[in-house]
Order: sequence, then C-alpha cells, then structure tokens
Amino acid sequence: LTTVSGFAVEAKVLVKKDSKKTALILKEVKKGNQISIKDANGLILYKELIETTGAYKKGFDLNQLPDGDYFFEVEKDLEINTIPFTVNANEVSLNKENEETFFKPYTRHENDMVYLTKLSSKNETIKIKVYANHDNDLQLVHSETVEDVKIMERVYKLETGNYKIVINSNNKEYTTFINN
Repeated sequence: LTTVSGFAVEAKVLVKKDSKKTALILKEVKKGNQISIKDANGLILYKELIETTGAYKKGFDLNQLPDGDYFFEVEKDLEINTIPFTVNANEVSLNKENEETFFKPYTRHENDMVYLTKLSSKNETIKIKVYANHDNDLQLVHSETVEDVKIMERVYKLETGNYKIVINSNNKEYTTFINN
C-alpha cells in the first residue's frame, strides 16, 4: 500500500476565464507515462507519451471542443488518475470533486508462482481469469470474482506452459502474459 500511494499524481489544472488555453501541470511524471484527453464515452481525443522524467506543463485549447463532458487521464505505472472537465458555450470548467484515482493490478512472476496485487480504494469488484495456452488455443483454467476488499492479493501456482491473465476492474481490462 505504501509503494502504491507513493505513485500518487499531484495534478493541477488551471483554467483562466480570459485565457484561450487550459494548463495541465503535473509535479512528477516519469518517462513512459501517458496523458490523454477523452470524451464521456472514453473516445481518445488526444494522447501523448511522456518523454522526460520530472514536471509536466502543457497548455490545451479546449474551448473549441463541442459542449459536453471530458476528462484528462494520467496513466502511470500502477495508477490511472482522471481529471474531469466540462465545456459549455466555449468555456471550460473543472469538476474537481469528481477527480478519481484507480489503481492498476500488479503482477509478479517467480518460478512457477504468479503473485497478483491490486489496491481497491472503493472496494470495486475485481474479476480474474487465467487462461492456459494449449497449442494456440486459450482454455479458461481459473475464474474468480473478488468483492469488498481494499487490497486484493492472490497467488497462483502454474504448471509449465504459457498463460494469459485477464483482470477486469474499474471498467478497464488489464492483460498479462506469463511464459512459465
């Protein structure tokens, strides 16, 4: 839990009434993190891969977007932070009370053991499916639904072979491939 909370995003979005641009300022990002702007349906309108570690500052001209709800999405190693905003009559307003952070699952493979961990700050439902690859045919070998836990921890012993692990949580799907 301490490790995951150390990755927390400190985001600041500045909207000035007399400005054409909205500034997104992130205090600490790493090379490989991703910034996106999405509409209410999750359609990606803008996507950028961070190229340098440190502070991130960028101005966005959001006033020209059609009226509606949107959000910035900051995807880091173990978390996804969403910062919602609304465009109405060419004005941008932030919905700070609806900012959310979702934690991604962490998968570690050692010898024939697979360790899964996921922080679930809102006790969301987590669905886990483990598929074995037999001659390029995926067969479900384990399925599990985890509910009402803050920290999901699972350990699976896998026979020699190739596996696909799919975790569904927060309306997102996370896939890991294991070659054992």
